[in-house]
Amino acid sequence: MRAWREGWDIDRSYVFLLFERTSATLLGGVSLSNVRRGPAQTAAMGYWLGAPFEGHGFMREAVNATCQWASDGAGLARIEAATVPENTRSQGVLIDCGFEREGYARAYLEIAGVRRDHVLFARTLAQDPVGRRG
Repeated sequence: MRAWREGWDIDRSYVFLLFERTSATLLGGVSLSNVRRGPAQTAAMGYWLGAPFEGHGFMREAVNATCQWASDGAGLARIEAATVPENTRSQGVLIDCGFEREGYARAYLEIAGVRRDHVLFARTLAQDPVGRRG
C-alpha cells in the first residue's frame, strides 16, 4: 500500500481495486504504471480478477472506467497493455474496450521467472489538451 501511495504521489503509477457494490467483496484490480509525461502522455495498464468473478463484465467495466479516469483525471492520451498470446479472454476484454492490437513482442516480460512473449495493445484517449499535466 505504501508503494502504491508513493507511485500516486509522484505521478508514476496508479492502482485501483475493484469491489462488488453491495457486499464490498474484493474482485480484482487495475493499475496504470510506467506513466510517461511530456510528448508521450501514456501509461501501461495491467489488471487481475479473481477466478470466481470472471465472465460477469466486471473487468470490462473497470478497464473502461480506468481509461476514462486516465483521460479526464490524469490527462493521459494513450494506454498500453500486453497479454501472453494464449490469454484470449484478456485480449477480448481489451478489444471490447477499444484497444487495438499493435504488435507482438518476443521475451517482453518475465512471469514466474520465465521471459514470455506478449501481444501488444493500445487505446488512444480523448485529445483535449486543456488541463494536461507534463
